Amino acid sequence: MRRLGTGIGWRPEIAAAVEEMPGIEWVEAVSENLCPGHLPDSLLRLRERGVTVVPHGVSLGLGGADRPDAGRLAALAERAEVLGSPLVTEHIAFVRAGGALTASPSLEAGHLLPVPRTRDALDVLCENVRVAQAALPVPLAVENIAALVSWPDEELTEGQFLYELADRTGVRLLIDVANLHTNHVNRGEDPAEALAGLPLEAIAYVHVAGGFERDGVWHDSHAHPVARPVLDILTDLASRVAPPGVLLERDENFPSGDELRGEVEAIRVAVEKGRAAATGTGAAAPTSRTGTDAGSGADDAVRQRLGLAQAALLSALVAGTPVPEGFDRVRLGVQARALAGKRADVVGKVAPELPVILGARYRPAFLAYAQDRPMTGGYRQDALDFVAHVLRTAPGGEGPGVRRELREWWLERSGPVPRSARPGARLARATRRVLLRR
Repeated sequence: MRRLGTGIGWRPEIAAAVEEMPGIEWVEAVSENLCPGHLPDSLLRLRERGVTVVPHGVSLGLGGADRPDAGRLAALAERAEVLGSPLVTEHIAFVRAGGALTASPSLEAGHLLPVPRTRDALDVLCENVRVAQAALPVPLAVENIAALVSWPDEELTEGQFLYELADRTGVRLLIDVANLHTNHVNRGEDPAEALAGLPLEAIAYVHVAGGFERDGVWHDSHAHPVARPVLDILTDLASRVAPPGVLLERDENFPSGDELRGEVEAIRVAVEKGRAAATGTGAAAPTSRTGTDAGSGADDAVRQRLGLAQAALLSALVAGTPVPEGFDRVRLGVQARALAGKRADVVGKVAPELPVILGARYRPAFLAYAQDRPMTGGYRQDALDFVAHVLRTAPGGEGPGVRRELREWWLERSGPVPRSARPGARLARATRRVLLRR
């Protein structure tokens, strides 16, 4: 595996700080946020300086019951080619459920949700990974995720699950040490045992990120400083294997450039400490790995069983349906509130006018809307649906001025093209709407 070195997650909010940061050898950018024909100038300048850029996908849902979407795979492949990337990465997670496979409504999580560590789920994941590998022009690495909830009746540990995945497909692993810490707090899983069970020679690179603990639950926020226990896990990993690359992730509440540089330096120190401990101990170095099991893939019955289970869980999280048997109701409630909160945050970024129009009422109004109204068409459609809901239900406290602004906002964005500013065109459009209703 190609050596990457020390890196940081590139985000528009910290683009200038990243460009000025010494010792950054590579960056990672969220694939879905990049337009191949209009790459940000900052990324272009970094590439001209020889900084490697790796696209990091978040929407494939390789752990879902359906086979990977060809359009999403093509988009990821295009970004890898445009950026000249040595690899692309995605997550071991499901992000949507329902649909034709289960004869139920299609649901979007808007977040990465854990895959059950069962033989069925492993068979489906392996086939999905092989489909993705065949469609991508560069190697694929997949990331372990953090989880607030555990699936009942799991058959494999995380180490066993990842080892078999890598062994059967030859896929590389992106190990997130912050997620190992999250699963330690939330699920009682020992990070050292997890590392001992991993196929360390398959590691492509390592993620490090911050979070916070509240009421005994660790939230992988990517918006707080990296905690000491996370750095300790990184040191443990580096004492076992020389990771080709280590990268700091930060998605929100961006600190100053000096603070970011301090966090990157703390990561370097943690890795060096681990490598010093490994001197003379015969710690492994990454080696090539190829899949040993082409496999016949998961049949439709296996996919349907997994799909029904994932749809039931996601429906409980985003649509207010009963909690499936065997799940921790309290933890599911925490996860449901976290998903709704993230939806509110992302919709507020996608449609920044809404928090301005509604002011302090925006967040409580959105959370009330999201309780039993799942996202089905992406965040922009979610914003439109939310405003339509507010206009229909007319919650208390919304004055005529606010309703007028919301209505104008919705009309401007709900059609195939922006509304004309000419009064005659607006009158014609209003007349067409009246006639159509008749």
